[in-house]
Amino acid sequence: MADWQRVFTPDTPLLEIVVRGSVIYLALFLLLRVLLKRESGTTGVTDLLVIVLIADAAQNGMADDYTSVTDGIILVSVIIGWSYLLDAVAYRWPAAARIIHPRPLMLVRDGRILRRNMRRELVTEEELLGQLREQGVADLADVREVRMESDGQFSVITRGGDQPHKKPGRRGAA
Repeated sequence: MADWQRVFTPDTPLLEIVVRGSVIYLALFLLLRVLLKRESGTTGVTDLLVIVLIADAAQNGMADDYTSVTDGIILVSVIIGWSYLLDAVAYRWPAAARIIHPRPLMLVRDGRILRRNMRRELVTEEELLGQLREQGVADLADVREVRMESDGQFSVITRGGDQPHKKPGRRGAA
């Protein structure tokens, strides 16, 4: 027979669950935002982070790593809460938005590669030229600008006034 009290009564102090969930979420958010911006492809970093952490937290609650379902539900709630709170802060305060959702980084301006920005994101010239070829641009001279968006995608605007093309970054390309 099931021990319903054990299933629904938290065995970990609630404050500990909140602190653990908060520290892990914020640490992973910062690492992904700073180091792996273009590795996430077309999925936003916060979306990817929430999915991974919720899956792990829910798995722990279901797999009896916690002895109560309530522990898992509280941890999932903390993770979703941080995601919502960071989006709300970014919406309300533009200064915070620049950190939470960084602006696109220009990689090419008027056909010239901006090597400093390329180094900053560890994008090689070969990768950049490959992205241009995938978007039908054969010559760098035809490019007005290329920007790496906050989600890791490359946006290309050609000199002919074409609409911007958006393709996944290195890891998101199929």
